[in-house]
Amino acid sequence: MTTTSRLPTYFISHGGGPWPWMKKEMGPTYDKLEASLADMPRQIGRTPAAILMVSAHWEEPAFTVMGSPRPPMIYDYGGFPAHTYQVHYDAPGSPELARRVQSLLEAAGLPAALDAERGFDHGTFSPMAAIYPKAEVPVVQLSLRRGLDPAEHIALGRAIAPLRDENVLIVGSGLSYHNLRNFGPQARDVSKAFDDWLDGAVVRTTPQQRIEQLLHWSAAPAARIAHPREEHLIPLMVAVGAAEGEAGERIYHEDAFMGGISVSSFRFGATSA
Repeated sequence: MTTTSRLPTYFISHGGGPWPWMKKEMGPTYDKLEASLADMPRQIGRTPAAILMVSAHWEEPAFTVMGSPRPPMIYDYGGFPAHTYQVHYDAPGSPELARRVQSLLEAAGLPAALDAERGFDHGTFSPMAAIYPKAEVPVVQLSLRRGLDPAEHIALGRAIAPLRDENVLIVGSGLSYHNLRNFGPQARDVSKAFDDWLDGAVVRTTPQQRIEQLLHWSAAPAARIAHPREEHLIPLMVAVGAAEGEAGERIYHEDAFMGGISVSSFRFGATSA
């Protein structure tokens, strides 16, 4: 899997639960996010050989790679309509890529494991339904590591960076704001404060400053209101680590999502589009 130019990396806000299958119920709520995700293939300018997805919804003691050639579905949500527990995203896995990721992590001295049974959670299958709706591109999930140490996940990104030159698209899937107890119009000010900081930290800084600010993200304005627990932010560290030294760009932003929340997604590094 080689190509003449490297792919960018992404940190995407993946939305709530099985939203692509709830358009009747949700109306236009996700239209802007869906349009942003659907534009990613145009941005990268070619079809990747595979996608490595780091989802906020999978944590393990060691960084663990999905090894199944036909990943099943994990309906890791509750309280949604019955039909959303029957949806399928039937992209193939890639045991070859899984072994390659494991070898890169081991070479970097990071704890690594394979899981031959793990399926797609909604942090993967919901955004992928918008990015590649035909499910024609192989997808492999990579877990977070328990403890959610920012430095460790930046190091993870550095370790898997060579995949960008092998036509593998690295995507960190989380949410730029994730406080389900403080959602809607009442979160307008706190979500904006954190989102403004996040945009500044990852777009309007030098690469060295970006790493330093992300290592200390919890000191940002409204940080612990935006992320009482940081699992939905940590995939950003992986995307940044894999494109260390390269520019960042905000590719999606809303300031009135769900009635008032500021949310964003980012791209890092090269693009051929």
